[in-house]
Amino acid sequence: MALMAMGAYANGPAKVPAYRGLIERVQPNGDTLRTYLRGDENSHFTMTEDGWQIVETKRGWLKYAKLNRKGEAVSSCRKAHNAEDRSKCEVKWLNKKGIKKTVTQ
Repeated sequence: MALMAMGAYANGPAKVPAYRGLIERVQPNGDTLRTYLRGDENSHFTMTEDGWQIVETKRGWLKYAKLNRKGEAVSSCRKAHNAEDRSKCEVKWLNKKGIKKTVTQ
C-alpha cells in the first residue's frame, strides 16, 4: 500500500482546470463583481464577466490588472466593476491599460 502511495506522489498532482462557471464575489465595501476563474493549479487568473483580467489585493479588493515593466500582470489602483457599473473614465483607462482576456464558457 505504501508503494502505491509513493508512486502516486512521484507522478505529482493531476492538472485540474479551474471552476468554469460564473462566480459572484463581494468587494470589501459590499459591491458585488461577477468573475470567472481560468487556468489550472500551475497557471491561473481571474477576470471580469466581460473579460478584463483582475487581481485580488492583500486587503481583499478586486482590482484591474495592468502590465508592469517586466510584462507581468499586477494590480492597478483601479477597483474592478461590472460592465454596467463602469464610468466613462474607467472604460477609457481599461482600453488603454487593462488586460483583456478571451471569455469562453
